[in-house]
Amino acid sequence: MSIGMMAELPFNYSPWTSMQTSSVFEPTKRSAFLDVYRGSAVLLMMIFHFCWDLRNFGFMEFSIYDPFWVYFRSVILTLFLTAIGWSTYLTLTKAKHPSFWKRDTKLFISAAAISLATYLAAPNQWIYFGILHFIFIASLITRPFAKWPISSALAGAVITIIYHSTNWLHFPNAFSVITSYVELPQRTLDIVFPFPWIGVVLIGPLLGYLNSHKCPTPNALIIDILAFMGRYALPIYLIHQVILFILVAAFKMVLDFIS
Repeated sequence: MSIGMMAELPFNYSPWTSMQTSSVFEPTKRSAFLDVYRGSAVLLMMIFHFCWDLRNFGFMEFSIYDPFWVYFRSVILTLFLTAIGWSTYLTLTKAKHPSFWKRDTKLFISAAAISLATYLAAPNQWIYFGILHFIFIASLITRPFAKWPISSALAGAVITIIYHSTNWLHFPNAFSVITSYVELPQRTLDIVFPFPWIGVVLIGPLLGYLNSHKCPTPNALIIDILAFMGRYALPIYLIHQVILFILVAAFKMVLDFIS
């Protein structure tokens, strides 16, 4: 199970430095606080997936419908998606000639790779619109609004409030209708629905406007680790679950062998 909701669920330094890396979740110039913010999401995502692997192999018992896990996932998505809008704002306002083609290309290729890999590994549950697919689309949608962070955040807040206070943006039958017309599996390992999450992305630019990226970060090992994870969020996302799954599976095999 990826950090996106399964189909069966109702689921850097400040001031600025010139260091650049290859992560698609970053602004043109890095902020230590934004890296730590994003790295915190990566760490929580790894914990989430590790617990799911433990559950998959019988080491833990819990329901993915439990409010704790639903809220836990929502926190992770909120951190990741606000960081998208936040970094988009920083790129648009700090770079003289902002260019997104490299990060867009990396996101597109990574999302396509996830689809291909899951299609080969689990053709009845392959991922066709998971978190990376959503981030790619949401980045394109958010870009025109990010230069007006207050208006963007107001629009995002309205979307979020409407979703949580009414049924207007729920579209409960949309998934079944789409899969009835398009040859897609009825269940998927990872899916992120547009609402309310596009609203969360639109709130992100406000964090940049408020200069949240300039918040100081303590000089501590855990902060350095989180910043590293935030800097390389995409490659960590792509490989961490494979590693965790193999480790838990190997541990299970050892226990079965010696018991």
